[in-house]
Amino acid sequence: MFYLLQIGNAVSDTAQKIAANTAQVEKISMLELLQKGGFIMYPLYFLLAISIFVFFERLIAIRKASKIEPGFMGMIRDNIVSGNIASAKSIAKNADNPVARMIDKGLQRLGKNIDAIEKSMENVGKLEMYKMEKNLSILSLIAGIAPMFGFLGTIVGMVQLFYGIASTGEYTLSTIAGGIYTKMVTSATGLIIGLIAYVGYNFLSTQIDKTANKMEAASSDFIDILLAPTK
Repeated sequence: MFYLLQIGNAVSDTAQKIAANTAQVEKISMLELLQKGGFIMYPLYFLLAISIFVFFERLIAIRKASKIEPGFMGMIRDNIVSGNIASAKSIAKNADNPVARMIDKGLQRLGKNIDAIEKSMENVGKLEMYKMEKNLSILSLIAGIAPMFGFLGTIVGMVQLFYGIASTGEYTLSTIAGGIYTKMVTSATGLIIGLIAYVGYNFLSTQIDKTANKMEAASSDFIDILLAPTK
């Protein structure tokens, strides 16, 4: 009977230790977990900050460029048809968006042949596209190098793991835990940051394409307006 009581007490003590260890593991915060990634986490934090900054900076710029008044081309058409070119130029100059700047360039070239007008507007369109795509390549670069930093963290973690084993001569969980933490945390963080940058890059590229379509449609409408009297 006494022997059974000892076994029961031992089982109870073991269960309490397991529960305590489990509770201790569950209490670890996200910040503490990230800290276990080691020094490799600092460049990853930097890449994340740059990704967020570039994304929102470009998003604001692209949305500003894509805002076009619904009746803009209608007003341009009415003024050109009525011969009030000065008013059309004034409307185009007062509108701060790529479409208006293209139309303004076209109005400045009135009197020249259609090919020259189209060429000048096309050049303005290219400059506007360059402005919208400015710094967008940074997101593409981060999408590629962030996982590589995570892979570097994997190598560092493995080095720490084998160094710990070589130093202590023991292959225990406490010996290899540091290297495993570094390996897993940096790898996961690098992949997540790379995914964020990749999604952000593609989202912004889609928004730029939509604005480019608006520019092409406006350019086509403007040329049609110029050709309409000759039909």
